[in-house]
Amino acid sequence: MLEMGLINWTLSEVMKKGFTPLTTPEIVRSSVVEKCGFQPRGANTQVYSIEGSDQCLIGTAEIPVGGIHMDSIVAESLLPLKYVAFSHCFRTEAGAAGTATRGLYRVHQFSKVEMFVLCQPEESEFYHEELIKIEEDLFSSLGLHYKTLDMASGDLGAPAYRKFDVEAWMPGLERFGEISSASNCTDYQSRRLGIRYRPSEPSSTNSKKGKGSLPPPKFVHTLNATACAIPRMIVCLLENYQQEDGSVIIPEPLRPFMGGLQIIAPKSR
Repeated sequence: MLEMGLINWTLSEVMKKGFTPLTTPEIVRSSVVEKCGFQPRGANTQVYSIEGSDQCLIGTAEIPVGGIHMDSIVAESLLPLKYVAFSHCFRTEAGAAGTATRGLYRVHQFSKVEMFVLCQPEESEFYHEELIKIEEDLFSSLGLHYKTLDMASGDLGAPAYRKFDVEAWMPGLERFGEISSASNCTDYQSRRLGIRYRPSEPSSTNSKKGKGSLPPPKFVHTLNATACAIPRMIVCLLENYQQEDGSVIIPEPLRPFMGGLQIIAPKSR
């Protein structure tokens, strides 16, 4: 109930910001994985590949959502396209042997609600800030103690131009643990996926009249951000809201999504 409550509450809150809800495929072609900036093959890949095929299990909904508009030209009037997608995610966690092998912090399969934006290049920094604000509002409303980090270039994955991580206090780890990230990928993914838009106004450098005066298409910018990574959110809630008798208080925003349940109590023996 807590997992489903988190999913439905997150979707409802993000939809209020103008995002369109999606459920995504969880098997995609390897080429789409690569074009989004992930390596489907190799010794330390995080991607599960399906033997005897060119398909993979997704590690994030960012991959199939990015593939929706692959090889297309989007009308400028439709931008920004803002999606909030629910999916299961699968990760090998290669290279993480011995790191958080117990509990829910690092697992091979988990549920996640992901935000994804396609916009005009000059607007991507604005939407990056909007995504971070949405994340912070969600975590604040759940009463979590968190900090937002502007990540160094050496900590960025291949697609990201800039990335902010949010870390929340986890008493069991006795430290802050990552619960979300928000990345501005500029045109890294759109160039590989072939996602463009055609400006409504001709460029000033193209003064020819007639059909040839149509402005050339430009690549959109893509951004992605975690709205709710379910296992780590459950870790935060169970550990921060646990009482001395072992019961766990449910944060008020989640109660309507859990049938009005206010507390998770140990079953009497």
